[in-house]
Amino acid sequence: MISSWRRRRSCNRRPGKENYMIQIDSNMEMEELTVPGHFRCPISLDLMKDPVTLVTGITYDRQSIETWIEAGNITCPITNQELKNLEPIPNHAIRKMIQDWCVENRSRGVERIPTPRIPISSHEVSEILTKMSLAIERRDSNGIRDLIGKVKKSAKESERNKRCFVNNGTGNILSKAFEAFSSNDVVMEEILSCLTLVFPLDDESKCRFINSPSALNCMVRFLESGDLAGRRNSVMLMKQLVSSTSDHRSIGAVIEINGVLEALVKLVKEPICPTVTKSILIIVYRMLIGSFDEKIGEKFVELGLVELLIEMLVEGDRSVCEKALGVLDRLCGSRVGRVAARGHSLTIPILVKKILRISDSATEFSINMLWKLLTMIKKDSNENDINYEDEKSVIIETLQVGAFQKLLLLLQVGCGEKLKEKTSDLLKLLNLHRGRLECIETTDFKQIKRSF
Repeated sequence: MISSWRRRRSCNRRPGKENYMIQIDSNMEMEELTVPGHFRCPISLDLMKDPVTLVTGITYDRQSIETWIEAGNITCPITNQELKNLEPIPNHAIRKMIQDWCVENRSRGVERIPTPRIPISSHEVSEILTKMSLAIERRDSNGIRDLIGKVKKSAKESERNKRCFVNNGTGNILSKAFEAFSSNDVVMEEILSCLTLVFPLDDESKCRFINSPSALNCMVRFLESGDLAGRRNSVMLMKQLVSSTSDHRSIGAVIEINGVLEALVKLVKEPICPTVTKSILIIVYRMLIGSFDEKIGEKFVELGLVELLIEMLVEGDRSVCEKALGVLDRLCGSRVGRVAARGHSLTIPILVKKILRISDSATEFSINMLWKLLTMIKKDSNENDINYEDEKSVIIETLQVGAFQKLLLLLQVGCGEKLKEKTSDLLKLLNLHRGRLECIETTDFKQIKRSF
């Protein structure tokens, strides 16, 4: 009994540096197989699957040492020496010894580790990028396609390879190629698909090459008539272009391209996938907040974007709804946007429903829209081409769908000062018209016995 208890206790004990073992099940009894010390990674203490050696001569498992280096460390974990070269070298001798040891103990339940793919090095990446630069200068379409094929194949093999390409400026070279070959749709399709693998792009790549008229016109061509992959990649690149920039030059360059607004709205109407739809909503939102021209929002309204977004809110997931509400909030900043929103029968019920149900941002967008739609009715009705039979019908509808209770709950839960001010304004406005709703006086039924 005591020996079996000790065996169970030793099995549950965390292995240390000196007694790390593999537990295997043989003939219904637990056996312990000691792993040779030089087969174990000094960091994780696990059997190394891809042993690599640093310039200090210490061997580690690749995943462990790369995690250590990516955390910002520039020293060897064991020797504490500064690493003059952060590129680990594959240790094929140790890896072969580990595989042989696994084969020898196969009968005891040890599986042979697979031979790992050797990741691409920074030196190899630099050579490929140099060749790409030469091909761009020569306008060598065949050469650039072959090199892009190598980049795509290597980047898709592992996340580590992808990071290596990103860190060595591949995005800048591809952006330069995107501008140089903008008249060749076949080459551009290859470049576009490769660019999506090395996101995010730096501001220099976006401002110097991607936002050139020739490159932007090519993106719009793909949006209008490209295949599914081409349209998706164009949307993702355009999202990169209008996001995370320090100025509005890129946004202005995109807006000025003929047909871009129509192409984006068409992809909302005929969606490809949720990722593309979300990206388009981000692009439109950035256009609306980055442009000082109100005609951009009015153009989106004329293209029917308000109706499309309201219908999207009915069955959209949380992320889509939040982004759609953000775009609608910006569109309702103009009179034509508010008129279009009031004209849709689902607008008020959907906005009230989304309060306190998706996120704080979605709640804020919904309250902002209700405030604009309800408090600016008179302002909008003073326009020559608007004639509401009953300006208060929207307010009554808002009360009927339970907005008053939702707004009270929002104040109880708590919100920011600006949102609290708008919520209070809405409550005051709605309270003036609560008497117009049919109510049941509880005093008329005070003699009725309760069922409990």
